Amino acid sequence: MNRNILIVDDEEEMCLSLGELLSDEGYDVLCAADPRRVSDLLKGNVVDLLVMDVKMPYIGGLDLLQVVKRDFNPIPVIMITGYPSFENAVRAMRCGALNFYTKPIKIRPFLKEIRQLFDSQSEVRNGGLEDKTTIHTNNPRMKKLITNIKKVAPTDVPVIIAGESGTGKEHVANMLHKHSSRSAGPFVKVNCAAIPDSLLESELFGHEKGAFTDAAYSREGKFELSHGGTIFLDEIGDMSPSTQAKMLRVIEEKKFERLGSNEVHTTDTRVISATNRPLERLIREEKFREELYYRLSVVTIELLPLRERREDIMLLADYFLSYFNGRYGKHIRAISEEVKDLFLSHEWPGNVRELKNCIQRAVIFCEGDILEKGDLSSQYDQVGDQVGDQVGDRVGSRSPCRGFRELYESLSREMILDALERNDGNRQKAADFLKIHRKTLYNRMKKLGIG
Repeated sequence: MNRNILIVDDEEEMCLSLGELLSDEGYDVLCAADPRRVSDLLKGNVVDLLVMDVKMPYIGGLDLLQVVKRDFNPIPVIMITGYPSFENAVRAMRCGALNFYTKPIKIRPFLKEIRQLFDSQSEVRNGGLEDKTTIHTNNPRMKKLITNIKKVAPTDVPVIIAGESGTGKEHVANMLHKHSSRSAGPFVKVNCAAIPDSLLESELFGHEKGAFTDAAYSREGKFELSHGGTIFLDEIGDMSPSTQAKMLRVIEEKKFERLGSNEVHTTDTRVISATNRPLERLIREEKFREELYYRLSVVTIELLPLRERREDIMLLADYFLSYFNGRYGKHIRAISEEVKDLFLSHEWPGNVRELKNCIQRAVIFCEGDILEKGDLSSQYDQVGDQVGDQVGDRVGSRSPCRGFRELYESLSREMILDALERNDGNRQKAADFLKIHRKTLYNRMKKLGIG
């Protein structure tokens, strides 16, 4: 099922770059630079998600949000802004926005939230076809990891799940919860990277009426909502130092206070955390509290990147093929040998998530009963790229770039994000890794909307 996203932003460049980003992810995109067009567009089109700027002429984004929620309530809305304020963020969430992102948008958490939104909708519609309590693997190290997960799951000890983006950290957190004595209780997820620092504390611990401007009512935090169950703190390395200090008390004493209140609440919650950043390095840089790290990491589970478990590539590809066959009513019986060769030669910088997305899109576009290379190239032409090769080369053609323009255009979003991640966000090192000038990298990042 194709997903339709409407972007509303009076900056046409932002509409185009964000539209390109979401189109590359396989979504169908509509854009509106004039907010007055939104109601007509929503009446005339099926829209699954609305991404909307706050500051716009004619009608502000927050006022428009209230109109959308009044007249088109089921449509989820994500707000974005170049002029962030705590009050606007709170008002947006109060009016029903899913989240509130500041420009330049953090691409990974933004895309992750959209994927999770649509996946959860699909699971409801399809009765939950995907198995979230099993890891499919033939890799000996991964099998040992599964054994350790089963040993740890029945306990209440805090667990940190470490690994690159896309390796399945949330999947493991689901496993730990489902195989624990708390499985009948709530499983509450918090993406620490996706929520602005000013809102994260309120999100975790709740707030009282009048705690801050626009706090018109009291609200329970995630620790209250997860009482008797499990709280999953994704991207824990992005948590601010002040929130880390409050987290330490919750872990040690099982106690916390809502914002604007001195009343002490208690919580019986198991804490599972995840990170794709090396917390030991953050500790050395004094960006993460050492005592909190040791409290959270009673057990650490380190997930392997897909390139280190190549025997699982086709096992997972076949599993996802079967899964998406069921979701989309297709009857694709096999993957061609040519596609298998591409899959096995690809480095998969996005790991299992990238493979899953690739198969999903290929199934959508495939019209026969064999998944062929043409089904990939129509919507996923990065399969087979080798980031370390000369930029612009393609597996199967290996034709080198012939000039700056072709090299510039061949720099995909995934390649840049991978280079930044491999070099800890250092843009100069990422440019050196891609064998391009730093200014070329900056210009391409700006065009692709990468913050």
